[in-house]
Amino acid sequence: MVVVAMVAWQQGGAQVIDAVGKENLKIPKGLKPQEKKPDNTLAVDIDTETPYFQYVDSAQTYIYSHDWATAEQWLLKAFKEEPDNPSNSLILSNIATLQRYQGKLADAVKNYSLALDMTPHAVTLLLNRAALYVQMDSVQRAINDYERVCELDMYNTEARYSLGVLAMERGDNKAAEDYFTEIKRINPNSGLYHEGMGLLHKRNGNHARAVELFTQVIRVQPSAQLLAHRADCYLAMKKLNDAAADIRTALEITPDDPYLYLLRAKLNKLRFQRADMNRDIDTAVSLGLPRDYVTTTIGE
Repeated sequence: MVVVAMVAWQQGGAQVIDAVGKENLKIPKGLKPQEKKPDNTLAVDIDTETPYFQYVDSAQTYIYSHDWATAEQWLLKAFKEEPDNPSNSLILSNIATLQRYQGKLADAVKNYSLALDMTPHAVTLLLNRAALYVQMDSVQRAINDYERVCELDMYNTEARYSLGVLAMERGDNKAAEDYFTEIKRINPNSGLYHEGMGLLHKRNGNHARAVELFTQVIRVQPSAQLLAHRADCYLAMKKLNDAAADIRTALEITPDDPYLYLLRAKLNKLRFQRADMNRDIDTAVSLGLPRDYVTTTIGE
């Protein structure tokens, strides 16, 4: 029987998390990886004759229905059924991810850490915990995990991208550029290099160059986040039609992203369409952005 052995994490407001915080754990020895499903979960063929795997199989049902709490309880039952099972590092990681979906961040950190106690060299576990630390504003702990990944995997570009973004956010543009340049050395065609340098140029006000870099990535792998970044640059350059096109496409991908409505409110302000602007402000707020932040960003 096929069961889901991993839950993909695709939420979180921090730039680092959005870009590279997707879970992609290695399957423990003895579990045969199969194809990824459309929702980015990973299926594996395992024996479900034992209670342990029956509990994991039950968790799958609730994962598919997005009942994170019930799925978590079934995985906890599996863990307690066979506390010495070598697959428990993966089980604990899945439990942590489900807790993260539910906003139980302290519990999620605890279980990622327990999983790492079992498999201390698991690079993806370190990436997952680091992304969670960013979400919790435990930046130095995140940096420690990302740096550990770099020690374990000299070719890992995700950790270097995240370190670059964190360096940029604390104002160290030189360190950020060094991290992004290292990505290019590892993989000259890496989208993370172009995305990182695009973010750096955007922050420095070089919007035209940022657009060029974002466009190179969008052509290969478009995403709502990259389209939003490029739209923001277009707004700064007063290329309103280009900005409108990017915002429209991004909303087709993620229609519930409040930041896109903030961008569209900025666009409508520049077009002197105040009724539409106010409507987008209200939508952005209803989707979770603080009103003060929205109005300050737009300049109201």
